Amino acid sequence: MRVRALIADDEPVARAGLRRMLADFEWIECVGEAATGPAAVAALEALRPDVVFLDIEMPGMNGIDVLRRAAHQPFAVFTTAYSQHAVTAFELGALDYLVKPFGPARLATALERVRSGLGEPASAPQRDRLAEALGSTPMSRLFVRSGATLIPVPVSDITWFTAAGDYVEAHTGAGHHLVHVSLARIEARLDPRKFCRIHRTHVVNLDHVRAFRRAPNGRMVAEMRDGTRLPVSRSRASELRGRGF
Repeated sequence: MRVRALIADDEPVARAGLRRMLADFEWIECVGEAATGPAAVAALEALRPDVVFLDIEMPGMNGIDVLRRAAHQPFAVFTTAYSQHAVTAFELGALDYLVKPFGPARLATALERVRSGLGEPASAPQRDRLAEALGSTPMSRLFVRSGATLIPVPVSDITWFTAAGDYVEAHTGAGHHLVHVSLARIEARLDPRKFCRIHRTHVVNLDHVRAFRRAPNGRMVAEMRDGTRLPVSRSRASELRGRGF
């Protein structure tokens, strides 16, 4: 069975280039194109593709709103010239994202994820994850990759987050996961009643903090329930004292 794909992008050159690259994969069929957000919604309803290659920035409606408004919910692969628009949605549940310009090799990786994902439901769960990723309510789960699979990790199970360059390590009792998004972006999506930035490189889950203690050098540390001790910066220590810690 061939996989039906829709290309939604306001750039004619980008649409033509993606269509040419898709033609090299005999198992995928491009069934239509759209150049605006409203046209993409209409095409999703009329053509009901299995997957949509969706530009984030389009006239009339952005790619996220296209998915929110369309009743038909295929798997989505975001295409964008600005990775910061897609990274959060990807890590919280989108199938993949392609940063322009991308070539056949990167497209092939995305298509393998499409094939892997076709055995999973793509309707309400994906829409809910995307709404959570870009909405105003705190996120309740984080989707991380294990090989070609997306695994949901309840945010309540994450003990702390640590900045690792441009990425973040999400620590749980079972280990840690590398998340391709900045610590600031993660922090903005967390419940401030449950999570607290204690250092420029650490955000802790207060439910997993055993105590805030004074170290021998006079600095404050966060002692986690598993025994890990994380440094608290002077400015954050003042904030914590103001919150009654």
